Amino acid sequence: KKLVKLKIGMSGASGFGKTYSALLLAFGITGDWSKIAVIDTENDSASLYSDLGEYNSLALSAPFSPERYCEAIDTCVTAGIECIIIDSISHEWEGKGGCLEILEALGGQFRDWAKVTPRHKKFIDAILQAKLHIVGCARTKSDYAMEEGTNKFGKSVTKPVKVGFKTEQREGLEFEFTTIFRLNHRHMASASKDRASIFDGIDEI
Repeated sequence: KKLVKLKIGMSGASGFGKTYSALLLAFGITGDWSKIAVIDTENDSASLYSDLGEYNSLALSAPFSPERYCEAIDTCVTAGIECIIIDSISHEWEGKGGCLEILEALGGQFRDWAKVTPRHKKFIDAILQAKLHIVGCARTKSDYAMEEGTNKFGKSVTKPVKVGFKTEQREGLEFEFTTIFRLNHRHMASASKDRASIFDGIDEI
């Protein structure tokens, strides 16, 4: 298959091992810690794993606007980095100064998306067009659906039922990545999407 620059998504709840797994994955891709950079929005959490190797870290604090992410990616490209870990891409959407706050500051009307969406798209394009590998870590939160049922008195009620986990980013982002890994509480990963078909038939990694 043609050699391409991988764009990998890694999602999971807090404590599931996203950062650690992303670092191991990046080293597996590059074989050189010095060619790996972490764009760290998680209060220097990447430094917790500095014993793994001498990778680079670029701290990114609020505001988490799409433009600041793009600038950080450009900095890594200019420095000759071969694999960027963005930990986390969730802040660009839901963090302080991220897209949802930008929308609210504009008035929060549906028409205001016309100003926010192009800025978010530039962030996505920066990931897709960068001539290096990128691992984007994303937080997840519990997802619920409303379900009809009955209470103990036999009356019909509607109640929320947990149906899994939802990624804290704009819906549809997963379609942009080559492969998506979802981590569980046992620090195991499953490939929910894999364009390269490398993980077909493998339940957990």
